[in-house]
Amino acid sequence: MAPLARHGPGGTIRGDRRDNGGVPQPIPTADPAQTRAELAGLRPDLVERYDAALPGARAAVLNRLRLAIEREPLPGAVYTEMDPVELAARLWPGTAFVAEIANSVANLALARADAAGAVPEPGDPDGLGKIEQLEVDGHPLHPCCRTRGGMTVADVLAYAPEHRPVIRLRRLRVPAERWHGTAQPVLYAHPWQAARLLRHYPWLTDAGPTRPMRPLMSLRTVAPVSGGPHIKTAVDVQMTSAMRTVSPAAVHNGPVLSAFLAGITADLPIDVLAETEAGAVITEDGPDRRLAHLVRRAPRLGPGEQAVPLGLFVSRFLHTVDDPYEWLSILTALLFTPLATLLGRGVALEAHGQNTLVVLRDRRPVRILYRDLGGVRVHRRLGLDLHGDLLTDDPAVLRTKVAAAALGTVAGQLVGAFADRHGAEPDRLWAIVAAGLRGFPELLTAPLPIKATTAMRLAADPLDDIWTYQPNPMAVHA
Repeated sequence: MAPLARHGPGGTIRGDRRDNGGVPQPIPTADPAQTRAELAGLRPDLVERYDAALPGARAAVLNRLRLAIEREPLPGAVYTEMDPVELAARLWPGTAFVAEIANSVANLALARADAAGAVPEPGDPDGLGKIEQLEVDGHPLHPCCRTRGGMTVADVLAYAPEHRPVIRLRRLRVPAERWHGTAQPVLYAHPWQAARLLRHYPWLTDAGPTRPMRPLMSLRTVAPVSGGPHIKTAVDVQMTSAMRTVSPAAVHNGPVLSAFLAGITADLPIDVLAETEAGAVITEDGPDRRLAHLVRRAPRLGPGEQAVPLGLFVSRFLHTVDDPYEWLSILTALLFTPLATLLGRGVALEAHGQNTLVVLRDRRPVRILYRDLGGVRVHRRLGLDLHGDLLTDDPAVLRTKVAAAALGTVAGQLVGAFADRHGAEPDRLWAIVAAGLRGFPELLTAPLPIKATTAMRLAADPLDDIWTYQPNPMAVHA
């Protein structure tokens, strides 16, 4: 039987065309031309809109590449105005990155061609899922913002959140001796993954589907349409820089870290969405990251409240802000100051735009929800039993996590968006954030780190963090 995934250079899942009785088969990780060809048979109603969206998608990915070339450690890279795929092929010939850029362009154009949907009203139990499926452009900085490595065009239409699917996970019953974790021995498997797992591991038993679920921004994490806990699944799909599996360390860490964070954040306006249980199937390699899941508590919202990921707030909710200075002042008190407080306590939350949600009531922020514990860093002095790379005794590692996600990315996006769309003064906006960080001089004065996502993708180990640094706009307010 064929393996679950075939990896090309750099770890990318690659696909090829196979004949099945002479019938051409879909190609995983299709480029713009192949995507158009397959779209004509799958969704002919989208072809014209796809053609119209393609130039803008090329420009958007090219702009992300331009930013990477300007600020990341990419030796020999020179930016020129050309198709991003051609530019990548010229700069990094023979690498899998070229095909990833092509797939990113294709899927971004497809997402823009299929963009639709109105913002749901507060109180809808399916509201967060509907809101997250409004996000079209993906990662704001990564050139592979819409790469779906290993998925066909049909897969992308069926499972990617920007196409607004409702799916059902498969419940795969696991022999007790092959189960690891705190959950019952039933694996919640993404439908894209489940068929491959059942073929490969005949001792798994299909126990039927779950109730309907809506994929959230990350594709592999789903929320029941009728409300209830969210489930993070494992899929052998590369999105941006990584394969989206669930590590054995995450299975162990989730419940342990959730209990600790509930206590250390109790006096702060940040509600950490606990990972209440997790499990993984034990294969010949031990607990297997391709056969694992996490269960996460859903947001608890009051009457009239609505939760919005901060990255999506910039793209879809910015028009609801009347006074950007007041709005950012409130957010600073709810997010940036508490993050600095937690940092002083030895905990760094990676509060970027996808895993940090602002709760709105009457269009104003009232508190913060934080999810996904894989990016958290904790000082060893706190004595937690955590596996993997979450523990550190280096204060610089903790500061970098906070500064890169919350300040270099979230605050930077908000300031730029308020300046562009509201005419707000960037220096005055940064002064508001700086005022909330008094007492933390290194956050105010040290250069702001930004994850060098393109350099990481081209590195021998794409999971190792590489940082680039920009002048800190808050230094003048220190």
